[in-house]
Amino acid sequence: MDFLLITGMSGAGKSLALNYFEDRGYFCVDNLPPALISKFAELCLQSDLDKIALVSDIRGREFFNELFEELTNIEKMNLNYNILFLEASDDVLIRRYKESRRRHPLDEEGRVLDAIERERKMLEELRGRATKIIDTGELKISELQEELNQLFLAEEDKNLLHLSLISFGFKYGIPRDADLVMDVRFLPNPYYVESLREKTGNDQEVQDYVLKWSLTDKFYSKFFDLIDFLLPEYKREGKSHLSIAIGCTGGKHRSVTTVNKLAEFLRDKDFNINIEHRDIEK
Repeated sequence: MDFLLITGMSGAGKSLALNYFEDRGYFCVDNLPPALISKFAELCLQSDLDKIALVSDIRGREFFNELFEELTNIEKMNLNYNILFLEASDDVLIRRYKESRRRHPLDEEGRVLDAIERERKMLEELRGRATKIIDTGELKISELQEELNQLFLAEEDKNLLHLSLISFGFKYGIPRDADLVMDVRFLPNPYYVESLREKTGNDQEVQDYVLKWSLTDKFYSKFFDLIDFLLPEYKREGKSHLSIAIGCTGGKHRSVTTVNKLAEFLRDKDFNINIEHRDIEK
C-alpha cells in the first residue's frame, strides 16, 4: 500500500497537493485528527485500497501531540509510509493569508506572524522526519504539480507530457502561467438561455447546447487537430509540462465544456492530464 501523510505549514498548499493525488487515483482524506491515523490505517489495510493520501496538521489542535505515537503504531503494522512536508517563508504565508482573508488556525489575537512562528516551532520535529520537503513559496500551481510528478510518479510516467487544461473567464484575467490560450467567446453562449444560466459546462444540458451548433463542430475539429499536431512537437522539443487555457466571458459555460471535450479527446493518448475550472464558482 502507498500510504502518504501530507502535512506542513498552514497556507503552504496542502489542499492543492491533496487535489493532485486525488486526480491520480488516491483515496484522500483532509484534516484527519492525528489520534485517528492508526485506526484509519487499519481500515485501509482491510480494504482493497492501494493508494492513500491524508492531510493531518495543527488543525487537529490538542490531538496533534499524538501524531508521533500514531506513526509508531503504523510502523508496528509493517505499513510503509511517506511524509510530504510543505512549507513557505513567513512573508509568503502572511501574503497568502491576507489575500485569502482566512484566519490562521493558531491565530487567536489577530497576530498572523506570531501564529506562523508558533506553528513552525511545533512542526520542527515532524519536518525532520519528513520523507520529502517542498518549499511552495515561489511555485505556481503547475510548477507544484510538476514537482510532485518528479517525486511521486512512477519512472515510466515521468517521460509523459503533463497537460494542465484550464477553463477561465476573460473578465477575471488570463491565467498567468498559460502556454497556449484559446478564446471561445465566438461560440453561442448558454448564459442567454434562462434555464441554462445557473448551470455550468459540467452539466449535460449546457454541453448539449454548446455542441449542437455546426460552428462548434467545425471549430472543435480544427482546434483538436491543431492540439493533436502540436503536443508531440512540444514533447519532442523536451517540454515536460504544457498549460492550455481556454476562456469564455465568465468561465462557466463554453470554456468549461471545451476543456472537458478536449480532455476526452486526449484521454487515450500518451499524456498525463490535469483539469482546472478556475472560475466556475464565480
